[in-house]
Amino acid sequence: MTEQETLELEAATFRRLRDFLREHTEVQNIDLMNLAGFCRNCLAKWYRTEAETRGHALDYEAARALIYGMPYAEWREKFQAEASPEKQAAFEARQAEEKSRHGE
Repeated sequence: MTEQETLELEAATFRRLRDFLREHTEVQNIDLMNLAGFCRNCLAKWYRTEAETRGHALDYEAARALIYGMPYAEWREKFQAEASPEKQAAFEARQAEEKSRHGE
């Protein structure tokens, strides 16, 4: 496989993930964070970082709109549910574990 073919496959895979998350609004960011350690906001931050690394100015809100398929405030209003105390506790435990693992 050529480098270009690899790049195209990786881009297509990313778009499938992005589109899957757009379609499955019932999947909350806190669920993604608790299970996988990343969420839609993380993807937006990574997207922005990669854009800036390549010399493209992209603010965080614009990057989030690219990931969410709409402005984040609109997505939050339409689809974000209140996290249960159990989910919030699991999130906080995972965050503390990550900080400990990285010596913070």
